[in-house]
Amino acid sequence: MCGRYTLTADWGDVANEFGLPEPLGAVAGQGPRYNIAPLQSVPVVALKADRVTRVLAMLRWGLVPYWAADLAAGPKPINLRAETVAWKFGEHLREKRCLIPADGFYEWKTEGRKKRPHWFTVDGGRVFAFAGLWDAWGEAKSKLVTCTTLTTTPNSLVAQVHDRMPVIVPREFYAEWLDPATPEPWLKDLLVPFPAERWRCRRSGLGSTRRRMRGRGASLWPAAESGMGGHSGTEGSGDTGHRVARGPLPTPRL
Repeated sequence: MCGRYTLTADWGDVANEFGLPEPLGAVAGQGPRYNIAPLQSVPVVALKADRVTRVLAMLRWGLVPYWAADLAAGPKPINLRAETVAWKFGEHLREKRCLIPADGFYEWKTEGRKKRPHWFTVDGGRVFAFAGLWDAWGEAKSKLVTCTTLTTTPNSLVAQVHDRMPVIVPREFYAEWLDPATPEPWLKDLLVPFPAERWRCRRSGLGSTRRRMRGRGASLWPAAESGMGGHSGTEGSGDTGHRVARGPLPTPRL
């Protein structure tokens, strides 16, 4: 699963990446976010009612489907498996797709008695998009709009750390992912691992579990290490030549 991620890019870069107008009023005053967690409000790109115009809105991460009896009923998934989403949430896959901007995500690996967070970035740290679904629960003042990300099997790099990874929508397919008219079989072709050779992984210097990392601004990088021990992950995917990156992590500005 993907339970924590980052969005530290300038909001102008986010607007350019997703073809959004500036200024982005929904995120006015927000700075870099190094540790985005479930149930927090997160920026999401979707289409307006005209099914053409893109808009950025803040949604709560953890899906509450419209059919839920109340907010306390049932799970509020932050991730849904790509392999079964069409069966369990077919209506959402067909009609309520969104893009969730990010510039990195964390997964944890047990090393000795501790779980170490590992930070994955793509194409040198550029903004990218998780494949997401959204829904609205309730009416009028009680309305709650939520979202979830889709996950798939890992590529050979992520597989060194975890058995799942987020579905990443390639930039050239943003329009098709958002368009409700895109056929479902075509969508399923996107629900695959993003190529391993475009990813980089660094181990955080914070040796702790998630319970110690509460709060929107809490960084996983306060004591950056020189890197994680790793090996080339080439089994099963045909990817070659990519390795877990070594070297110091940047010190974030909080």
